[in-house]
Amino acid sequence: MSDPDDLPVAVIGAGPVGLAAAAQLLQRGITPLIIEAGPSVGTSVLGWGHVRIFSPWKYDIDAAARELLDRSGWTAPDPDVCPTGREVVESYLAPLAALPEFVAHLRLEHRVRAVARLGLDKLNTAGRESAPFVITVATPAGERQLLARAIIDASGTYGVPNPLGASGTAARGEAEAAEHIFYGIADVLGRDRQRYGGRRVLVVGSGHSAFDVLIDLAELARAEPRTEITWLVRRPFANAKYGGAERDALPARGALGTRMRGLVDRGVVRQVVLRIADLRTAGGEVYLSDGSAEIGPFDEIVATTGSRPDLAPLRELRLRLDEILEAPPALAPLIDPNVHSCGTVPPHGARELAHPERDFYIVGMKSYGRAPTFLMLTGYEQVRSVAAALAGDTAGALSVELALPQTGVCSGGPGGDCCDDAASDCGSPASSCCGTSDALIPRSALTGAAP
Repeated sequence: MSDPDDLPVAVIGAGPVGLAAAAQLLQRGITPLIIEAGPSVGTSVLGWGHVRIFSPWKYDIDAAARELLDRSGWTAPDPDVCPTGREVVESYLAPLAALPEFVAHLRLEHRVRAVARLGLDKLNTAGRESAPFVITVATPAGERQLLARAIIDASGTYGVPNPLGASGTAARGEAEAAEHIFYGIADVLGRDRQRYGGRRVLVVGSGHSAFDVLIDLAELARAEPRTEITWLVRRPFANAKYGGAERDALPARGALGTRMRGLVDRGVVRQVVLRIADLRTAGGEVYLSDGSAEIGPFDEIVATTGSRPDLAPLRELRLRLDEILEAPPALAPLIDPNVHSCGTVPPHGARELAHPERDFYIVGMKSYGRAPTFLMLTGYEQVRSVAAALAGDTAGALSVELALPQTGVCSGGPGGDCCDDAASDCGSPASSCCGTSDALIPRSALTGAAP
C-alpha cells in the first residue's frame, strides 16, 4: 500500500455542502474523492426541486466554489433572488461538478455501505490513527472498496425521513398505509397534482416544509374546490412557531409563516392536534388515532416530519454524539429545539465537529443530527474550517466567523432560558444559549436540505 498521506480525502455526498468541501480541499491543494449515491450531483436537492427556498443566492454559494466557477467564465445568478432546488442544481452544482478539477474525482452511483479503518475494527487501538479509512460502496458494477486518508461526511439526512409515530418509531399500521403516505415535500402543483387534487389530504408536521405543502394545497384547492386540507401537529401551535414575520431578516421566510397563519385563520386549512399512535386503513381510506380519539377518513397523507442521520455505515468508527440529538456534543445544546428556536449558535468548525476517530468529520445537515433546521452557509463555514484543519492550518481552522440573518423570534422566552423577549430579534449576545460572540450563527431551515 502507498503512503496513506498520498491518499485522497473522501467527501461523502455531492450536495451543496459536499461540493463546497471538495472546492475547499482543492483550493488547499488536497485531492478530494467525492462519493455520491445518486445518479447526479444534488440528487437529494432534486427530490424537492420544485420548492423555492427562502435564502437568496448570496447565501447559497460557497466562496471557494465561486472562485473556481468564476475562473471558468460562469455567470453568477442574481444574488438577491431565491432559487428553487432545481435551480440550485442546474445553475450552481452541475456547472461546478463539470469543471475539470471535479470531473476526475467524482464517483456517482456509489452508495456508502460501511466506513472503517483498514484492517482494524472498532475495538483495535494500536496503529489506528495511521491506518487509512476503507469505504465500502455499492455501485452498478458491484461492491468496491475505496481508501482515504480522511473523511468528510456531508451525506445529509434527506434519505431517512422520520416516521409518523409520535414515539419516534413507525406508528402501528403505518407500513400497511404506505401507499397513502408521501414522506417529504410533495409536488402538489406539479408532478403529484392528480394524486392530491379533489382529495382529502392530511399534512403532518410543524416546520417550514409543512408550510410549503399546505400553501401549495391551498392553491390547488382554488382550482379543485373538492380538495380538503387538514394539518396535524403534535402539540398546540404557538403563534411564535409561525416565525418572525416582518422581523425576519430573510423576507421570504417571514412571509411563509405569515401566509400559513392566514390560511388557518380563514379556515382554508383545518388544524388538529394529535399524537399519532395508530393508522387504520379501511376501504381505501386512512384513519389516525392517539389510542383513544380517532380522526379521518383521509385519502392521502403527506408526512413532513423531518429526517434523521443514517449512522449505520459508521458503526465501526469511534464517534462522540449527543445522546438526544445525535449531533456532536459541542453543538447539541445550542441547536436543541427543546431549548430555543431563535436561530443563533456560536461559530463552530473543525474543533467542535471532531470525533475521537481522528480525521473524520460529519458536516452539513447531518452534523445537526435530529435538529430540524440548517442553513447552507453554516455548512460552508464548517467545511472551510475542516479543510484548513486537514491541511495543517490550525489558525485557519480555529478562525471561524459567520454572521447570518436572524429569524426574529425565539421560543425560549419571555422569561425562558434563552432570549428575554420571544418577539425580539435574538441577535443580541445577551444570554448564554444564544452565544456571546459578535458573529452568531443563526439556524434557519433550508427547505429540502433540512425539510
